[in-house]
Amino acid sequence: MSTLSTAYDVAAVRADLPALAAGAAHFDGPGGSQVPRQVAEAVAATLTSPIANRGQVTAAERAADAIVLAARAAVADLVAGDPGGVVFGRSMTALTYEFSRTLAAGWGPGDEVVVTRLDHDANVRPWVQAAAARGATVRWADLDPATGELTPEALGTVLSDRTRLVALTGASNLIGTRPDVAALTALAHGAGALAYVDGVHLTAHAPVDVAALGADLYACSPYKFLGPHLGCLVAAPSLLETLHPDKLLPSTDAVPERFELGTLPYELLAGTTAAVDFLAALGGTDGDRRARLVAGMSAVEAHEDRLRERIEAELAELPGVTLWSRARHRTPTLLLTAAARPAAEVSRALAARGVNAPAGSFYAIEVSRRLGLGDAGGLRIGLAPYTDDADVDRLLEGLRAELGSA
Repeated sequence: MSTLSTAYDVAAVRADLPALAAGAAHFDGPGGSQVPRQVAEAVAATLTSPIANRGQVTAAERAADAIVLAARAAVADLVAGDPGGVVFGRSMTALTYEFSRTLAAGWGPGDEVVVTRLDHDANVRPWVQAAAARGATVRWADLDPATGELTPEALGTVLSDRTRLVALTGASNLIGTRPDVAALTALAHGAGALAYVDGVHLTAHAPVDVAALGADLYACSPYKFLGPHLGCLVAAPSLLETLHPDKLLPSTDAVPERFELGTLPYELLAGTTAAVDFLAALGGTDGDRRARLVAGMSAVEAHEDRLRERIEAELAELPGVTLWSRARHRTPTLLLTAAARPAAEVSRALAARGVNAPAGSFYAIEVSRRLGLGDAGGLRIGLAPYTDDADVDRLLEGLRAELGSA
């Protein structure tokens, strides 16, 4: 990576992202970030080197094994988990479906599962469908549409001694709300339930410690934090040992491999390790990788929050604009609607100016409906580690031109 100064050097970060040379200002990071060259190089190097199924006989087998173990260690460092509890899958959605079916195998009539109105549908529908298949009851923790908050009080009203699992988000991919996950999981554990936390959006914007969050199972996606397209799930190996998914007869029953359902994409795992190392490099050179990741992601969080505040101040001056990202604690992800123009139309106008800010509900359909936005959602402005003040200038210029000024 280019040399970074003590202060967050966004120019050095941007220099390592080839896609930015195309000239667009990217505010579409919540849907998938741009990728550093180091990640692309790791993927390419793996695809062009001798590789085989994991083993210890040939050099190709040993290379595959080393890639898998390195990726487990990298993800574990990113979220302060145990490498032996890191499961890889095609996507967070696919992993959640797989774990919902496995966990629901022990449910029946009278059992309850809790989902929330704040979550992406990938942490709602798998649980709703798994509960229906087993005759279990789904209970909903509500979102306060006035504030965008998911409170412990809202969760507490739907918990009981029959609750088996609570599925909740670490941060909303639509409006950025960061609920008090530790307080929510403490309530879930008090009811005797497991807590499944969707960390896809949170992991891209802040340091994560799964134990501090109280997450029994924590899912995330490397392609949201500068990596390639796949999913990860992190849990204690001791918990994974108690779960028995459907799998092929000859495949290993070892944890975490028993959950991975086939040969892993070694090139994507190498890219994941490279992405984690890139983020760690943002934290300087002191300490081990975990310490550098905490420092690096803290720097990212501060950088993105400063830019978010710039944008929010400008949005407050635009006539007819409603900002739906209102929670006290939130990521740099802003959802807005304008009285004068549909969000999709504004998005297209910004795209013509080289500013990528998409419109929609982005699979957070329960949130959008609860806010009264239906399935259309709004215009989403999402910041990333490579967003700079020039990008924000272009966004604000476009919004002023398209929506006017007071």
